[in-house]
Amino acid sequence: MSEIPSVPVSELPDDFTEETSRLLLDVREHDEWESGHVAGALHIPLGDVPARIDEIDPDAELFVICHAGGRSERVLGYLIQRGYEGTNVSGGMAAWAGAGRPMQTGPGGSRGVAPDSGASL
Repeated sequence: MSEIPSVPVSELPDDFTEETSRLLLDVREHDEWESGHVAGALHIPLGDVPARIDEIDPDAELFVICHAGGRSERVLGYLIQRGYEGTNVSGGMAAWAGAGRPMQTGPGGSRGVAPDSGASL
């Protein structure tokens, strides 16, 4: 597998709500999401990605984020094998918070939320 590209949080918008051609996929667990997430991000926990892959627009410029970058890189590897292109967010939400970027808390704010499927990568 080729190296997965990454981007620092400083190069991303504060809010993805109005982004029509770019998608921020947050693959953290529900409790992590509720403690703080980027407005307009799509929340699909890592284990749910295979069952919910149709929710990820293959034509969007895709950015994937987790807490520190490991899970998002793993998800990107999976998505790349299935024909997607994407970029890992360096340092994840830890870097986002460390940079003082705005976050929403609570269960809302996702572009799409479905019940857990129990699938795993």
